[in-house]
Amino acid sequence: MRVLVTGGAGYIGSHTLLELMAQGHEVCVLDNYCNARPVVLDRVRNLSNRPVTAYTGDVRQATLLDQVMAEFAPEAVIHFAGLKAVGESMRDPLGYYDVNLGGTLALLHAMDRAGVRRIIFSSSATVYGDPEYLPYDEAHPTAPTSVYGRTKLAAETLLRDWHAAHPETCAVILRYFNPVGAHPSAQIGEDPSDTPNNLMPFIAQVAVGKRGALQIFGDDYDTPDGTGQRDYIHVVDLARAHVAALRYSAEHTGARAFNIGTGESYSVKQMVAAFQTASGQDIPCQITARRTGDIAAMQANASRANQELGWKATHSLADMTQSTWAWQSQNPDGYESD
Repeated sequence: MRVLVTGGAGYIGSHTLLELMAQGHEVCVLDNYCNARPVVLDRVRNLSNRPVTAYTGDVRQATLLDQVMAEFAPEAVIHFAGLKAVGESMRDPLGYYDVNLGGTLALLHAMDRAGVRRIIFSSSATVYGDPEYLPYDEAHPTAPTSVYGRTKLAAETLLRDWHAAHPETCAVILRYFNPVGAHPSAQIGEDPSDTPNNLMPFIAQVAVGKRGALQIFGDDYDTPDGTGQRDYIHVVDLARAHVAALRYSAEHTGARAFNIGTGESYSVKQMVAAFQTASGQDIPCQITARRTGDIAAMQANASRANQELGWKATHSLADMTQSTWAWQSQNPDGYESD
């Protein structure tokens, strides 16, 4: 299948490109590189030994979208392009709605103009908000506690309304839990352009000596050790979920959400301990105030994805930490190491 991947040079996008090409799909990337670097695609080309068509620009640019649709003629779209930091979203709500909702709206308009009927959407488990029960299943009420989560939920609603007006379409909504890890080649991984907003790249940068200590945002949550618990999923497992979702979209219509997680959860302190074991490095920690919008714990019930997509996470916590350390230690400055 010919697949347009918006935000394809990003952390999850780049791993998904490799999994798509391994299954024989033809890919095209649209990225503005606001949190990625063009060299990522060079590494993807080298690892896959396959061509990757790429356009530089913003997903909100209608003229550019029409050009991509006309020249590449995608049969489906995987939509990663968006902003993703919970704290930043609370400080810049208009920017987050503009990019995350406005970008999805512009993309759907372009898909309609080109007759593209399938989309895989990068959503988030943050749409659930404070848990009424755990693990979350897809029937759990949605009440996000952050602007980021609300923009993702708004985009989900838009996709459902789009499908309702066009019954022949398929929108597969993947609600990610917490992606971590790196490709086994250690050639691609998570490389934040600024201070990391996610736990694992921050730990890795402390381990490699780029940062002095890990900030733990709150140790007074109602969890066994007081630090936040999350369902961490290896990025390769997450990438494979997109391939499974693409296959599903070719056989189904509708707008359907799927949790993409492992069903296991680990605290911040447990993740630090696991990374120290994987790296052999000490990880100094500093306790600081909670971040606005964070919740105590989250955990996925991914049985719908297991049953309907034929997908299941297979990587362990050791796989997650060891692959992250391999990536960071071999690329201490990320893609700037080139």
